[in-house]
Amino acid sequence: MGLLDFIKGGKKKDPELTPFLPKDIYDAAKLDFADIIAPSALKITPREMNLGDKLARTFYVISYPRFLNDSWFAPIINLDKVFDVSIFVHPIDTAQVLRTFQKKVAEVQSQVMDREEKGLVRDPVLDTAYRDIEDLRDKLQQAQERIFDVGLYITVYGDDSDELDKAEAEIRSILDAKLVYVKPALFQQEQGFKSVIPTGKDMLQVHSKLNSSPLSSLFPFLSFDLTSDKGILFGINRHNSSLVLFDRFSLENYNSVTFAKSGSGKSYATKLEILRSLMFDTEVIVIDPESEYEYLANAVGGRFFNIALSSENHINPFDLPTPREDESPADILRSNIVNLVGLFRLMLGGLTPEEDAIVDRAITETYALKDITGQSDFSNMTPPLLSDFEMVLAGMEGSESLVQRLSKYTKGTWAGFINRPTNVDINKKFVAFSVRDMEDELKPVAMYIVTHFIWNAVRKDLRKRLLIIDEAWWMMKSEDTASFLYSMAKRGRKYYLGVATITQDVDDFLKSPYGLPMITNSSIQLLLKQSPSSIDNVQKTFNLTDEEKYLLLESGVGEGIFFAGLKHVAIKIIASYTEDQIITSDPSQLLAIGKRGREGTSKGAE
Repeated sequence: MGLLDFIKGGKKKDPELTPFLPKDIYDAAKLDFADIIAPSALKITPREMNLGDKLARTFYVISYPRFLNDSWFAPIINLDKVFDVSIFVHPIDTAQVLRTFQKKVAEVQSQVMDREEKGLVRDPVLDTAYRDIEDLRDKLQQAQERIFDVGLYITVYGDDSDELDKAEAEIRSILDAKLVYVKPALFQQEQGFKSVIPTGKDMLQVHSKLNSSPLSSLFPFLSFDLTSDKGILFGINRHNSSLVLFDRFSLENYNSVTFAKSGSGKSYATKLEILRSLMFDTEVIVIDPESEYEYLANAVGGRFFNIALSSENHINPFDLPTPREDESPADILRSNIVNLVGLFRLMLGGLTPEEDAIVDRAITETYALKDITGQSDFSNMTPPLLSDFEMVLAGMEGSESLVQRLSKYTKGTWAGFINRPTNVDINKKFVAFSVRDMEDELKPVAMYIVTHFIWNAVRKDLRKRLLIIDEAWWMMKSEDTASFLYSMAKRGRKYYLGVATITQDVDDFLKSPYGLPMITNSSIQLLLKQSPSSIDNVQKTFNLTDEEKYLLLESGVGEGIFFAGLKHVAIKIIASYTEDQIITSDPSQLLAIGKRGREGTSKGAE
């Protein structure tokens, strides 16, 4: 009977065909998991192993110093290299160790006495060894310590031998400085590699005896980690490739600051946070000095307002928020008057104490002209305009200079800017205000008015909101705008508001008396690539080490240091392809996206 007949169900079973049973054929072709993950071939040499595309070299620790400090192994764990570490801990019976110690104590004690009898100078090495052994023996007898055989193995990977040599030199230099010495597993690379892969087999068997205290310095790995069980992905931890997940609304305040030089990715990182925050029901409002957020606003179905002298979008600074149940109308009106005095101080180029008092009284009378007082319900009343204020101011003694300076905002070139009723609605999940087309002289004024308008909207009803002020140094140039911004940052938590300030001009930001308080009142800080001219100021402000200072100087685009509370890690901002297409501000990418869009439109027309 042939094999085919037997498989089809023949009655006779030929012994010669037994090896070719279907089950045997299946078993012969079956793949184990090891077959799937194993390289196609291995080449083992005395110093390394060739795993196909990669080379691997294994080391073991042969000697430790007398003392091991906590975190001594952290610089190795946090190396920006591809490597594996295995630690094998074999407990030794305490009774057996004590018997050995008895002999060792007697031996050392005999050497000390022999030197004394001969009149020799005391040997500090022998004295120290005797004290250490006696101390350890006492702790072993009291069950305060145990002794272990410890094997510490490290396998580094590289594309060629030169890369392995560099990794080896870096690891050696770090450990040598701590008096920890390693050797390559010569002619034992196979056993070393098998000891490091996650099979739990100690095939290298190169051990050092450590008691509990120094052994504990290896556990846990003291690796920089900054993550939580909820929040958005800010980036990748450059130390250990873990995820930096964080929820700003879980911290003591919801504010953040971002410092970076131009082109280092600060706007990119901010847009990425916006995109991911919107998925968690957070409303986002942006004050945008360069119209960088228009495409993002359109992509997510938000609103984009262009604030300029010729714009159709207007904000009346005399608008009043509706008082909440826990607020009195008198307090709301008083607070708004104080903010308006600050605005006029900014608009009119400063006020003398006399002018300050006149403006304060004129604002109060302007509101009273519309029957708005601290005792009235002004929730449905029409607020006054700037021209109403000018009319009241003109009838007051000593106001001639003020009226003359104010006229350019009511009758001159800038008349269309703020002397109109508000027609801006921010009832959307994402809203951006652009001041790119506003003259530089008026940008601080525009940003102050927009920020004040947003603050009134925030106080009106309680929602989770994030206010982002890009190029915040514009607002820090004036003490009034900086003071108002700091006030928002301090009071925002009460209204579930986080204030995120972003700037590339670190020195201008920190020159303001409110610069440092803004930083200390922000639970999250993001430092990306810095310029050499400002790095010393940044280092002093954030108490950076020299290594962190050089990291910020040498960082690439989207790389830097992320602070959350008292912790900080080196971070790399990473976006998906779809996110990148929405948020990129790279001119070359924007041109490519625009070209693809035009081609798509052309094909659609055809």
